[in-house]
Amino acid sequence: MYNLKNIKSMEYPGRLIIIGKSLNNHNIVVYAITGRSPSSQARKLEINESLNQIIVKPTDEETLKKGNPDLLIYPAIIIKDGIIVSNGKHTEDINLNYNNELSSTEVLAKALKNWEYEPDEPTFTPRISGCITKDASLSIIKRSINESCIKNIFQIPLITGKGMMIATYNGINRNPVPSFEGEPKIVDLPYNNAKSTSDAIYNALEPVANKDDFRVTVATVFQNKNNIDYHIINRNN
Repeated sequence: MYNLKNIKSMEYPGRLIIIGKSLNNHNIVVYAITGRSPSSQARKLEINESLNQIIVKPTDEETLKKGNPDLLIYPAIIIKDGIIVSNGKHTEDINLNYNNELSSTEVLAKALKNWEYEPDEPTFTPRISGCITKDASLSIIKRSINESCIKNIFQIPLITGKGMMIATYNGINRNPVPSFEGEPKIVDLPYNNAKSTSDAIYNALEPVANKDDFRVTVATVFQNKNNIDYHIINRNN
């Protein structure tokens, strides 16, 4: 019934981030992983409550070693008085530069100034990020045709019942997989808790008949001044 077509239409989005606002006035952050290779699929998300982090961890160490652990294992979400999210180790640099007195675009610009796209030739996966301080932003760092970096930071509105989504890929399942294009896409988030949101996104990523299921994991965080709610779906757990 709701507008998740921008997710449903993507056969293989790679990693995706959604930032939005719930009907009950929580900021929402969603992080989802889809993967085609065994090493990408041998992962799960876990909450580390002592660090207020949601971390990408292996489900199978031996399978994971066939990929690049530096690109596969990282803190995906860090919960502060706002929220930080990314698809790689640049999460840590955003955390180091986090300041709730700054705009989210300022935080991301400072934190990502020395980062480039991932060195996973021939795909050159973009690095995507999101940040909520006193406002919210999404960013993408991807490869240009002359091998330099294209860096975009999008300040996004927090609209009740809506979210803005960015992904690493544009959803077409081919080799090499094309990078995400354009501005963040709008999705409906008519939910009041983290579980119902995770369920909706996980279901939206379900493949059509006779297609491979690339789903790995989805995590959702709901946050306001008085409450934090989170929910994780791990396909392999």
